[in-house]
Amino acid sequence: MVLGAAESPVLSFDVGGTDIKAGLVDPHGTVLGMRRVPTPLDSQRPGEAVLDRIAELAAELTAEFPEAKAQAAGIIVPGIVDSTSGVGIYSANLGWRNFPFTREAERRLGIPVAFDHDVRSAAAVEHTFGGSREFKDVVVMVVGTGIAAAVFSGGKAVTAGGFAGELGHAQVPDPDAGHGNGHGGGPGRTRRTGTTGTTGTTGTAGYTILEAVGSAGAVARRYQAATGVEVQGAREVLIRARSQDAVAARIWDDAVRALAFTICQCVNIIGTEAVVIGGGLAEAGDELLRPLRSTVDAMLDFQRRPQLIRAQLGQDAGLLGAAMNARALLGTMESTAHRRRQP
Repeated sequence: MVLGAAESPVLSFDVGGTDIKAGLVDPHGTVLGMRRVPTPLDSQRPGEAVLDRIAELAAELTAEFPEAKAQAAGIIVPGIVDSTSGVGIYSANLGWRNFPFTREAERRLGIPVAFDHDVRSAAAVEHTFGGSREFKDVVVMVVGTGIAAAVFSGGKAVTAGGFAGELGHAQVPDPDAGHGNGHGGGPGRTRRTGTTGTTGTTGTAGYTILEAVGSAGAVARRYQAATGVEVQGAREVLIRARSQDAVAARIWDDAVRALAFTICQCVNIIGTEAVVIGGGLAEAGDELLRPLRSTVDAMLDFQRRPQLIRAQLGQDAGLLGAAMNARALLGTMESTAHRRRQP
């Protein structure tokens, strides 16, 4: 398996907006008993409801694999996450604010818990074992319904208390500004969007946020708004663009240019040398990456050209990331205990 060998089994939980993935990762790196269950939604006690379900899953996995007794657990969630303090600061879709995940999870599970952000954890696995492992200054972008990202500088994750990596809310030129069709979110419009689901404003006239143009969800929405034709996601828009649909081709090109604009900003500001692109839009493969590379190249001047790499580890990267976090926590605890035993 991708993670390789370790001394102890760990539990792994990837909490999403619609479902929870769970598994027990044995010392060989094999994921045992992987399962997916609906994420419980409880407006009165959202964090508690999620952890109660995780505790049930942990009990099931422990009973199913008694020979692999987990020594730690990794839990990852969406939204804004402060992994250092173990707090889920905010999740619009799941409803918690400032919920002490680490403390409450350890109380329920009875073992140490590594708590972190879902995209950052999936990105860490991708950065460690995937196509960007040879680089130190990396951005991993997940381009799906929205856009989320994780930033690595000098080989280390940039977290900023959970607020780093919100590239979906970065300002980009609005391709619909001044067109008067109302579809692009011109000056002063607001929209509920983003990895955190917060209401964002376009701010400066002529600009909007990246995921209003560059996400898979935006590609489908903008095509439908422009044509009145309902489509089943960005993939159908791409198929229409291949068939000489001029509107589809324009919408796809707008997405590419918006993504390229943000990538170039990363190159200019933090010296990004590689960008890993995952999520639904990355399923387009070279039909996305080829024009994206050429657009980035045209936008940059003297700067180093970043390598644009398709994510390699797929839908289970989050679950593997949570397990890697748990393993790292055990390693830190063992190192601390060893130092304390020294005379």
